[in-house]
Amino acid sequence: MSTVTHSQINFDAMIAPLAMLGDLPLQVQQPDGLPRVLHIINGEHFSGAERVQQLLGKRLGEFGFDARFACVKPNRFPDLCGLEHRQLLETPMRGRFDLRVITQLSKYVRENSIALLHAHTPRTAMITSLVALRTGLPWVYHVHSPTSRDSTRGFVNQMNSWIERYSICNCNCLIIVSASLAKEMRRLGVAEQQLVTVPNGVPAIEPIDSRARIAESRWRLGIVALMRPRKGVEVALQAMQRLKATDRSVTLELIGGFETNEYQRQIMQMVQDLQVQDMVKWTGFTSDVPEAIRRLDALVLPSLFGEGMPMVVLEALAAAVPVIATSVEGTPEVVRDGVEGLLAEPRSVESLVGKIETLTADRTSWVAMSDRALRRHREHYSDTRMAQGVAAAYDRVLSLR
Repeated sequence: MSTVTHSQINFDAMIAPLAMLGDLPLQVQQPDGLPRVLHIINGEHFSGAERVQQLLGKRLGEFGFDARFACVKPNRFPDLCGLEHRQLLETPMRGRFDLRVITQLSKYVRENSIALLHAHTPRTAMITSLVALRTGLPWVYHVHSPTSRDSTRGFVNQMNSWIERYSICNCNCLIIVSASLAKEMRRLGVAEQQLVTVPNGVPAIEPIDSRARIAESRWRLGIVALMRPRKGVEVALQAMQRLKATDRSVTLELIGGFETNEYQRQIMQMVQDLQVQDMVKWTGFTSDVPEAIRRLDALVLPSLFGEGMPMVVLEALAAAVPVIATSVEGTPEVVRDGVEGLLAEPRSVESLVGKIETLTADRTSWVAMSDRALRRHREHYSDTRMAQGVAAAYDRVLSLR
């Protein structure tokens, strides 16, 4: 595998002139009202990390912070986030290393009395690091998933990981969403005192009435995700082919867009090749994920790797919908096997089939699992707890300044 070297991407050469352009460190004047935090985000998709960003935008005001958002790859987020216009800024980059955005963001920071910066991806960590150098502001980095295992593209993972590690050298605090990610960041050399664990959270919604379904024989399963290779869609389709030979009435709904058109073609062709068209339906992207989940009897998340703390799993718990997932990284911290759901081995069709057969064998046990799923969300994974934890991290950073 190719190695990204310092000579290939010379960040020192980038940083020096940008730091000089900053003149003097920015002296932040507290604005009237709440201190302002600028979240620098991609904004291209609207999946798990973007859902976290959206909820923080809606809830941080309750805990003393005014959240603003700058999208460097604006696409779905500005249209779907439901935030106020004053909270959103679009600063599109023409490429990964288009550093002209630094000037735009630095100007915005000064004109809007921003007190703190918050990045969410390797790309925005790089940008935020440079804006912080230029303005003198502290910044926070939110680690949503392990960058080195974010996709099946090894070189891209390696590059993003390298960018992330270099960028966070001047970061004041890293927010990680799970114990598995804390372990990952410690492995990369991040000091313990820089880490703050804030589990993800989602709002309470109207849960399903599981007892009203107790007489039903048909089981509706669903994958809710941005469909990409690491989500294990292929494993789920092979499992459905195996289940076709049984006497259970099971269907699988694919809810969400595809990362690329090519991957969509591959999956649709696989549905045809496996002859599971009567069992598998793709319904595409939805802006109302909770309602889509409430239609299901179980959420299926057969991820191969790369899960920090999946938001869709938390939304299933909030809807009282049991989960069949793989025991990958942060997922077992949320779903306990046999309690709120069932955990299969990643990449194993046989294991996933076994878990689906266990869940669909008994509606009474499923009802009990539904009750425990709802309790798990209400006790541990609300959006209120998440926003409160992030605000506490902000307070800590600003107090140290």
